[in-house]
Amino acid sequence: MSQRRKEILRELGLTPIWRRRGDNALSEPAPSTLTIDQSVPVVNATITATNDREAQISRMDWAQLKAAVAGCTACPLCQSRTQTVFGVGDEQADWLFIGEGPGAKEDEIGEPFVGQAGKLLDNMLRAIQLQRGDRVYITNIVKCRPPNNRNPEPSEAEQCHPYLARQIVLIKPKLIVALGKIAAQNLLHTNESIANLRGKLHYYSDIPLIVTYHPAYLLRSLAEKAKAWEDLCFAKATMQSLLTQ
Repeated sequence: MSQRRKEILRELGLTPIWRRRGDNALSEPAPSTLTIDQSVPVVNATITATNDREAQISRMDWAQLKAAVAGCTACPLCQSRTQTVFGVGDEQADWLFIGEGPGAKEDEIGEPFVGQAGKLLDNMLRAIQLQRGDRVYITNIVKCRPPNNRNPEPSEAEQCHPYLARQIVLIKPKLIVALGKIAAQNLLHTNESIANLRGKLHYYSDIPLIVTYHPAYLLRSLAEKAKAWEDLCFAKATMQSLLTQ
C-alpha cells in the first residue's frame, strides 16, 4: 500500500489497517482496541435490566409497590436514609401534590411534609377547602432523603420515577400540583424556571398539572405567598371545571 493511500485512510478515520502476519507494513493493533466491541453486551444488558425493572414496577399493586420502595437500593440515597418516605393520603384522590424529596423530619417519621413546610402545606390546603387525606394524596419525586437536604440529582430522580409513575396510575388523580422547581422540572421534563411555569396549565400523561412554589421556599420568601395563593385559586378553578366535565 502506497504511503499516500495510507495517509488518506488515516485522514478518513479508517485506520488501523489490518495486515496478515508477516507483512512488512502495519502490524495488528494492540489487543486493547478489541475491548470496544466487548462493551456492547454490557450496555445492552444494563438497558434490558432497566426495562425489566420498570416493567415489573408498572404491574405492581399498592402493597407490592410499598414493599418495593421500602427495600429499594437503586441509587446511593438508600445508603444514608433512615427509612423511605412513600407518600400519604387518599389512594383514590382527585388532588395529587408532589414535592421534591423528604427532609430530616420526614426521614425520621416516614411521612412527607411533616415539618414546618408540612404545616404550611396543610394551611394551603385548608385555604382551598382541602385537608390531608381527604381527596388529597401527597408524595415526592424521590422517596429517600438527599443528604443535607440538597436537591435530588437527575439520576436519583430517574431511578425513583417508575415508583412515582405507578403511584400516579394507581391514584388516577384529576389534577397534579407540582410543589417547587425540582418537582415541576422532573414531571414536565424541562429546565424552565418556576416563574415561567406558574400560571399555566401543563399536562403529565394527559393529567392537568399546575406549578406553584414549594412550602419550604415560601417559609424563606414570605413575599411570594401572594403568588402561591394565586396558584391555589387557579388550581381550585381548574378542578371545578374538571369535575363538571
